[in-house]
Amino acid sequence: MFEPHKLAQLRADHDQWQQNTLDSAARRLPERQPEFTTISGRPVQRVYTPLDVAELDHQHDLGLPGEYPFTRGVHATGYRGKLWTMRMFAGFGTAEETNARYKYLLGQGNMGLSVAFDLATLMGYDTDAPEALGEFGKCGVAISSLRDMELLFDGIPLGDVSTSMTINSPAAMLWAFYIAAAEKQGVPAAKLRGTIQNDILKEYQAQKEYIFPPEPSMRLVVDTIEYGTRYLPEWNTISISGYHIREAGSTAAQELAFTLANGLEYVRWSLRRGLAIDDFAPRLSFFFNVHNDFFEEIAKLRAARRIWAREMRETFGAKNPRSWLMRFHTQTAGVSLTAQQPEVNLVRVAIQALAAVLGGAQSLHTNSMDEALALPSEHAVTLALRTQQVIAHESGVANTLDPLGGSFFVEKLTNDLEAETYEYFRRIEDFGGVLACIENGFFQQEIADSSFRFQQEVDSGQRAIIGVNAYQTDEPVQIPILAMDPQGYERQVSRLRDLRRTRDADAVNRALDGLRVAARGTENMMPHILNAARAYATLQEISDVLRQEFGLYQERQVI
Repeated sequence: MFEPHKLAQLRADHDQWQQNTLDSAARRLPERQPEFTTISGRPVQRVYTPLDVAELDHQHDLGLPGEYPFTRGVHATGYRGKLWTMRMFAGFGTAEETNARYKYLLGQGNMGLSVAFDLATLMGYDTDAPEALGEFGKCGVAISSLRDMELLFDGIPLGDVSTSMTINSPAAMLWAFYIAAAEKQGVPAAKLRGTIQNDILKEYQAQKEYIFPPEPSMRLVVDTIEYGTRYLPEWNTISISGYHIREAGSTAAQELAFTLANGLEYVRWSLRRGLAIDDFAPRLSFFFNVHNDFFEEIAKLRAARRIWAREMRETFGAKNPRSWLMRFHTQTAGVSLTAQQPEVNLVRVAIQALAAVLGGAQSLHTNSMDEALALPSEHAVTLALRTQQVIAHESGVANTLDPLGGSFFVEKLTNDLEAETYEYFRRIEDFGGVLACIENGFFQQEIADSSFRFQQEVDSGQRAIIGVNAYQTDEPVQIPILAMDPQGYERQVSRLRDLRRTRDADAVNRALDGLRVAARGTENMMPHILNAARAYATLQEISDVLRQEFGLYQERQVI
């Protein structure tokens, strides 16, 4: 991309600048610290020039938006044609309370719904189970049956909205509840749009909300991919998630590498099932964290698109250009939020959201300023949504595509992150692949080491966190905090008891027996899970069948 003689002259000019201009300036005004790094620990040079991207091939490495390798974006018109989806994550207490929040958000300009489930639901338990005691509605909404799902979307036409559900081990069950709820509204499955996260691999690596061992869990994931490919053509049956890997303490490169390694593993399992790559790959989606280091995050998202496009086309032989596209949702970094001076979180979130937009996200959730203290209040979530709207309509950044493309710094970061990702791919393969690296603790150790390094930097004061180890104040926190319905738990438990008493018990038992037989064999379990959902079997009843057949996973201790 650059002529050799001009690079040679630039190298000479750079050396002269360093000897004359820089050395003189540094004597008068020494630099603030001996080394500057990204939040991931990546060294940052003083200045970047064409020398840092001398090997960059515009056509091969960058291209143009909407064209392979999609470094500069998956759509030729970018945000000039369609803004990213402003999809605020929400869920708390009962289905009725969360339903009211969804209607409020839609009225404020939210473009899509995103469901947060409570811990009992995430682990496949009903609200009244002994294992669920004390967890009702605290980190999301409690959904124990189709009846709860009907209430969650009461008055919201499911044929008109796109819904994302952050659910993993019991993803097939919650998806079945959603499909059945849509049927009750008269909306056929083929018309539904949305996403289930359904990414079990990162649960073993980072978030730890797993139920079954890896192999039967992967079977469930492939069952949903196969079922969605056949019957829900507009649904994303998996959202391969780096978000939780980053929240656990990984670097940007580890988030990128481990997420893409997981994505490639889902592709391999789906191919082994007999699915054709171009039948299912266009509906694979991704979910990334956007942290504080502005340029590193932008480069990470650009590198992700390029790597995925190359792997789909060159490694797996996908022919359909839509199979090469990486479409992703982003969320600002929850782990970066502070309980101290929570209003400062508004600033952090704005910077992170801007990075997501400049990185070309298709969808974005902005965290609320109070999330280090409680689930978001209506006031806080409105400000978080307004942050996206200001970026979209007032900042001008949506007017051109990939505005940082060609930046020497951003392109060098993009190349470096790509190279580090491929080095991780090599190491994972050397250890025997993704499942082997889960069993031997490779992913967990890498994330733990990075998290420890970062915490050491904060504890020593080497890395400043405003309000925590720099610019502290003793002022009390004075922001409104969400209060949930104190009678919500009793109403939820009463509804469950009424459901069990009034439903057709024989229909429930027949459906659960059918699922048990399917689990023991090799057929797709999704139709049987859907039959159980339609019969008003509860989440735990369905999950218990699979617990009995597959067993529970216990992470192996690695010393």
